[in-house]
Amino acid sequence: MPALSVVSRVLVAPAVIGVLLLSGMPALADNTIGGGAQAPSTNADTNGDTLSVTAGGVVFDRSKNGSGTSTGALTSSNTSWSPPPCWYAPKYTPEQLQKTLEPIWEADSTGYEWDAEQRKKYNADDEEKGFNKDKTGKGYWWDSYVDKSYPPGWDSCDKGPFWVDTGDAPPAEYENAVTPEILAELAYNEIRVPGTKVTLAPAETTKVNLPTWAWLDAADFKPVSVTASVPVLQIQATATAEPVSLKIEPGTGDAVTYPASGVCEINNGRIGEPYAKGKAGQTPPCGVKYLRASGDATYPLRATVTWQIHWTGTGGAGGDLPDGNFGATQDVVVQEIQAVNR
Repeated sequence: MPALSVVSRVLVAPAVIGVLLLSGMPALADNTIGGGAQAPSTNADTNGDTLSVTAGGVVFDRSKNGSGTSTGALTSSNTSWSPPPCWYAPKYTPEQLQKTLEPIWEADSTGYEWDAEQRKKYNADDEEKGFNKDKTGKGYWWDSYVDKSYPPGWDSCDKGPFWVDTGDAPPAEYENAVTPEILAELAYNEIRVPGTKVTLAPAETTKVNLPTWAWLDAADFKPVSVTASVPVLQIQATATAEPVSLKIEPGTGDAVTYPASGVCEINNGRIGEPYAKGKAGQTPPCGVKYLRASGDATYPLRATVTWQIHWTGTGGAGGDLPDGNFGATQDVVVQEIQAVNR
């Protein structure tokens, strides 16, 4: 594991141990500038339809996110891309950093040589200018934050704390230092989209060689978004997910999909078309036809919606992020029958 800064080692390691020992404990996050040791992310403000949660130095506004028990997180269609597992953001004022570091040095837990080097780095012996106290109100000490799920690479932000003057960009050497684009990627990770259980006709049980119509409730499939911001820097970004298609996988090779690709494009805000009386002789725009009965078992039909992601941010920044997928499996009973009346 990469060596972490003295502050990161002291603050992050206990949190990881806690996760290992207490499965199901509350998610951990730093909630405020100078938050010190990590604490449960419970800083939420609810006002009508607005919900903002502070986590890891970033405020997330999820008021336009998907909601309900069937919602879930997106999986990037680009397997080589993932949201930042850790990032750098403002964390301490000069006084707060001093109050964080000095007890560590006094405990002599990191060794005399390390402590002496760190005291020199932060000019700790200068009562007026140590820890950049002469710059109070003109910037912040930045340090690392970690994704609460500790994904691979969570410990890669091992540099810091470092000082950034107000209005200046963080040094280029600090990868994942918050910018509008990094905020957009973090917002991507917070997006939740509706479940993908499709409505089928015939419902519950379908028949061999009978086209089965499939569609999704148009009311559920509308754009959702999450906004991430760092108020002290006055920067923000909004990541928006829009549904574009539904892919149907019948769960058996003995089936035909409509269209043949199995991918149903969104049309006029709707995916697929509801079955109606009189359409029995028509080919569904989205659906499946099973060629063999499921017997005493069922076929696991999987429906996956692809969502396109774009973002906009402070200063006119913006662009696209990898598409995201969210799917679910549902059991389909297919029976052999000679004649069917609808």
